[in-house]
Amino acid sequence: MKKMIAAIAATTALVAPATAQEIDQFRIGLLGGENAQDRLASNECLRAKTEDLLGVETKLFAPADYNGVIQGLLGGTIDMAWLGASGYAKTHLENPDAVEPILVKTNVDGGYGYHSVGFARKESGITSIEDLEGKAFGFGDPNSTSGYLIPSIEIPAEYGVTMESGDFFGEVKFTGGHEQTIIAVKNGDIDGGVTWADGLGNWEDGYNSGALRKAVDAGLIDMNNYVQIWKSKPIPEGPVVLRSDLPEDVKIEMTALMASLPAMDADCAYGVMAGEAKGFQPIGHDAYTSIIEARKSKMQ
Repeated sequence: MKKMIAAIAATTALVAPATAQEIDQFRIGLLGGENAQDRLASNECLRAKTEDLLGVETKLFAPADYNGVIQGLLGGTIDMAWLGASGYAKTHLENPDAVEPILVKTNVDGGYGYHSVGFARKESGITSIEDLEGKAFGFGDPNSTSGYLIPSIEIPAEYGVTMESGDFFGEVKFTGGHEQTIIAVKNGDIDGGVTWADGLGNWEDGYNSGALRKAVDAGLIDMNNYVQIWKSKPIPEGPVVLRSDLPEDVKIEMTALMASLPAMDADCAYGVMAGEAKGFQPIGHDAYTSIIEARKSKMQ
């Protein structure tokens, strides 16, 4: 059924005329994870296709942190975004009626899970979390699923440590995002950190998709200089969401556009989806109840 819905949506995107008469612009929010210039470049093709489809001015917004996108959705200044699961959880907990999850990125194997991946420089001799005792460890953004929420729960449970500076780790700090974590490890500002990857394909390529793959594609790092030191359990990929009070025809057309993107423009889809992926499939709120509960537990 989901494949059928996606196929219908894709067909609709290719043939439906623009009917977005009730809006005068459309705004797409881009989560942090790489520098703003690269985020804008990777999504420019989506901006142009959206503008052509809806017939209204379309803008990209790349705030400095995840919360900028979340608050934009809550405040009505951003209309669509691809959120992480934890970002969606925060948005839902603050206002359950603010956004609707519509689609989720699917990997080349057809699944929509990914992992938080711990990594370090090969030359450091660090090969496991245990080797980071007394050393500097980096999270990304406080609203990141793989860059904070999941590792901050799973690492303490697995190793019996806390994530407080001076306990097991010498220092625990937030770098600001996935790319920032990768650069901080590269430069030796931290000894190890966490980022996201689909866990498919080869380590040498930065896996098939994720922050490491984007960093490799951008020429920022050579994966042969790094080692994986930890990997989380599978995490549900975050949803593409639309602001709930958008006109229904706009929701239908944007869902169709995103669903059809890989077939319409493979190069554009590669940039938007952060690497090699199969495409998008429908997703609903129920897929994220466990992440919402995890987010609640951190709040408490």
